[in-house]
Amino acid sequence: MNFDNIRKNRVNKIEDIIKAYLPKEEGYQKIIMEAMNYSILAGGKRLRPMLMEETFRLFKGRDRALVEPFMAAIEMIHTYSLVHDDLPAMDNDSYRRGRKTTHVVYGEAMAILAGDGLLNYAFETATKAFQAIKTQTDSEEVILYKRVAKAIEVLGAKAGIYGMIGGQVVDIQEHKERFDRDRLDFIYHLKTAALIEASMIIGAILAGANEDEIGIIENIASDIGLAFQIKDDILDVTSTPEILGKPVHSDEKNEKMTYVSIMDLEKANIEVETISKRALSAYDTLNYDNAYLRELICKLITRES
Repeated sequence: MNFDNIRKNRVNKIEDIIKAYLPKEEGYQKIIMEAMNYSILAGGKRLRPMLMEETFRLFKGRDRALVEPFMAAIEMIHTYSLVHDDLPAMDNDSYRRGRKTTHVVYGEAMAILAGDGLLNYAFETATKAFQAIKTQTDSEEVILYKRVAKAIEVLGAKAGIYGMIGGQVVDIQEHKERFDRDRLDFIYHLKTAALIEASMIIGAILAGANEDEIGIIENIASDIGLAFQIKDDILDVTSTPEILGKPVHSDEKNEKMTYVSIMDLEKANIEVETISKRALSAYDTLNYDNAYLRELICKLITRES
C-alpha cells in the first residue's frame, strides 16, 4: 500500500465533498458566506472527515450518501473552533494553515459571525443525510432514520459544553489557576479528542456497528485525540512556521500549560507512542480491518505538521 498516494487521493475527494456542501456567496449577507468559505477552504489535514469515512469503511458501510453530509459537517465544526481560537480574545494568532486568519482578513466581528455561521450550517448540512435515505422497505428506512438521528445527537454532544466547548472553557481558566496533569488530560480529551470521537463514532453508527463496537471505537478515538494533542504540544516547540503552517512557540507566548511544560520532550514523545499503541491494541480487538485506517493511526505518531 502506498499510503501517501492513497492519502492524497482521499484528501482530494474530501475537499470535493466539503465544497459541494458550502453555501453560495450571494445575497445582502454574502460577506458571511465569503468569510465562512475562506476559513474552511484554507486546507488542512482533513483528519476528522477522513477518520469518519475510514471508520464507515471499516464496518462495511454501504450508502456513502449518508456519511458525506456528516463529513462536511464535522469539518465545518472543526473550522469554526479554529476561527474562534485564533481571535484576539483567545490565542490571538495571525496565521493558520499557512495564511492569514479569518479575523485578520475580515475583522473580529465578522470572524465571530463566520464561526457562528459554520457551527449552525454544520447541523443544517448534517440533516441532509435524511434526504439520502432511499430503501426498499419501511423497516430498513426506520433503521437508517434512527442511525442518522443518533449521529446528529453525537455530533451535538461532542461539540458542546460536555465536549469541545467544555474543554475550551477549562483551557481558558488556566490563566487564572494552575493545575495538574489530570486536568490537562481533561482539557485534551474534550477540546481535541471529542471531535475525533464524534468523527469515528458517527462513521461506525452510520455503517451499522453494534453498541460494543461503538464503545471500542470511542476509546480508540479518545486515545488518538489525546496523542494528537500531545504531538501538537511537541511540534509547537520543535517545528517551524513553514512546516507547521501556523506560528510556533504560541503556547509559550500565551503561557499555556502543555505536556512539554510539565515534562521534557523525550517523555512527551514516549506518551504519544504509548497512547497510540494502546489505540492500536484496541483496534486489533475488532473483527474488522481497514489497512489504511490502521496505518493512518500509526502515522499520527510520527507526523511533522
